[in-house]
Amino acid sequence: MLLKILQKLLAWFARRVIKKYKPITIGITGSVGKSSAKEAIYVVLKDRFSCRRSVKNYNNEMGVPLTVLGHYSPGKDIVGWLRVFLDNIIFQTKFYPRILILEMAADRIGDIEYLVNIIPLNIGVVTAVSPAHTEFLGSLEDVAKEKQMLIDKLPSNGWAILNADDEKVISMRDKTAARIITFGLSEAADVRAIEIALEQELRGNKVVIKGLKFKVDYAGSVVPVFLPNVIAKSQIYAVLAAVAAGITFDLNLIEITESLKKYQPLPGRMTLIPGVQDTLIIDDTYNSSPKAAQLALETLREIKIYPQGKKWVVLGDMRELGYLSQQSHYDIGKKVAEMGFDCLLTVGQEAKEIAHGASQFGMSKNKIFSFENLELVAEFLKEKVKRGDILLIKGSQAMRMEKIVKGIMLEPQKAESILVRQDKEWL
Repeated sequence: MLLKILQKLLAWFARRVIKKYKPITIGITGSVGKSSAKEAIYVVLKDRFSCRRSVKNYNNEMGVPLTVLGHYSPGKDIVGWLRVFLDNIIFQTKFYPRILILEMAADRIGDIEYLVNIIPLNIGVVTAVSPAHTEFLGSLEDVAKEKQMLIDKLPSNGWAILNADDEKVISMRDKTAARIITFGLSEAADVRAIEIALEQELRGNKVVIKGLKFKVDYAGSVVPVFLPNVIAKSQIYAVLAAVAAGITFDLNLIEITESLKKYQPLPGRMTLIPGVQDTLIIDDTYNSSPKAAQLALETLREIKIYPQGKKWVVLGDMRELGYLSQQSHYDIGKKVAEMGFDCLLTVGQEAKEIAHGASQFGMSKNKIFSFENLELVAEFLKEKVKRGDILLIKGSQAMRMEKIVKGIMLEPQKAESILVRQDKEWL
């Protein structure tokens, strides 16, 4: 009951703030890549406009209005909530950001519509549609319909920024009155990445990864981009969405690509962390879905390794998939086997189907290990990994796979600054 009252109050105050200050509002949704796109768009726009973006996981019916109000959640602190509302009644400010960059998530039907009714959007970005939250959203078609709500009500002078490579996203172009700009790797995209390469080299028995380089092609202009410390091609989509957003604000490609030099992947999104025994960890523990897991595996496959080194895949449950769960986990196991990785560790009950899929498609059973306990995984890896090995660690948020990373990272004292979910609320 109290939660519902808080939601209604937050919605009322957020509408009031939007009506008063009239910021340009950018909403971002999608099954994968929302947070990365949000960060990339912020990097492109922040040096030229006053901007505010969603922080942490402030992407739902509580977090989005709190972002509009410029407050963090007080949690269970009643006095803290009173301060949030009093601040917006008593302490008025002449300054308000010109642009709001808002991540908008959907766990259930109606979530996006609820948010855009509170905060009418000027620009909508849809990153991808894939199996995620299907336990509550239903079929993949239902997921697409929910994401589409982001652009349904855009004004005719607004912009819909759509992923040209995603069939269900690009089909939304007929569902909006707004102007459209697309991004992707295919020739059909308005903003396109070409000549993509991961800059890496083997030094001794270790791989040194410098980052991703590619070129952005838009309206006949081609500009090179280098993303230091970025390894995943999936991040290119976030960057291309940001390029498209910059174009809608009349920024030129040179300005945009200069800004993108400052882009860094968020914690837990394919970040590189030194591990024990002189190993390298790919930390992708923020969350997981079938599409995101497949993209992470493809990145691991492309990374060089010296002949004695091993590639370890550590995968936890992908939650909230509903009727798609068993097949989705099995299919990921199939990918692990087909890509020829050296060892597979699964964590959780649902992830056992990953082990089953890998075994069925030819991965030796003595290379597959299944666990229920996170601490046991870290201890196992400490004993087994050797110098030059590379480990991909990924799982849904509820699995808390970052605990495994903390258990095997070389400098665990740095966990607070480089891992996800290290604040007091989570710990």
